[in-house]
Amino acid sequence: MENQSVVRRQRLKLRTRRMARRVLPFVAALFLATPLAAPVAKSKAATTNHQARLVAAPVVTPASLFDQRLHDLYRDLGVEQQGLRYAVFEKAMTGYLNLEAEGKLSGKQLLTVVDFELPSTEKRLWVLDLAAKQVKFHTLVAHGHNSGENMATNFSNENESNMSSLGFYVTQGEYQGKHGRSLKLQGLDEGFNTNAFSRAVVMHGADYVSEDFIRQYGRLGRSLGCPALPMDQKDAIIEAVEGQTCLFLNGSSQQYASKYLNQDVAMSKLLGETQLI
Repeated sequence: MENQSVVRRQRLKLRTRRMARRVLPFVAALFLATPLAAPVAKSKAATTNHQARLVAAPVVTPASLFDQRLHDLYRDLGVEQQGLRYAVFEKAMTGYLNLEAEGKLSGKQLLTVVDFELPSTEKRLWVLDLAAKQVKFHTLVAHGHNSGENMATNFSNENESNMSSLGFYVTQGEYQGKHGRSLKLQGLDEGFNTNAFSRAVVMHGADYVSEDFIRQYGRLGRSLGCPALPMDQKDAIIEAVEGQTCLFLNGSSQQYASKYLNQDVAMSKLLGETQLI
């Protein structure tokens, strides 16, 4: 009996080893196959995330790049803190670039901005050095007698209107007039300032453009339509801006329009033709 038990145990061990040899390759194949599924799923997820990032990426257009360049220049000049609003700066720069594209400006790269939407008691004239990104002058400036009291609200291109004229000008040469050293201005916006020469609208100094005058009367004195300057600064300003530089007079007029506010021309000039393709 004992010998029979030994024989049965040996036969059982033999069958167990045979079954193990059959099952192990199958189990091994299962384990080998399982890791292959993980990289495939991970690859699909990575592709999906990459596609999502591509969809979310902002599209850079010439208009957005132009706006960014102007905002950068506006920030570098630091004129926001001085009260020059971006909307006015953008208009002035658009006109400047249009005039530059037409070859109407010299190489001084100066832009003079006057904002008649501000009261005469505030410094509302800026002379900007665009190359150096600096403000050369920031000062008071008078408006025309019939344009308003402290605020300029009425504008005209007519002779003897005694009003200021809005729009883009190109500075010309100096001369000695009844106000002393003065600067001729050529108005370029048809219907808005093109009578500047015949009206003798020029840049000159005046005693009524001063802080003392403001303290006494609560506003500046007024001209016959000229952008009059403080006497202690007029020589330096005239010397700086004479000779084909851009002057922009902004005001609160719904009628004002200008061919020099063409943004396509401004974009082409600022960005360059190759960057617009």
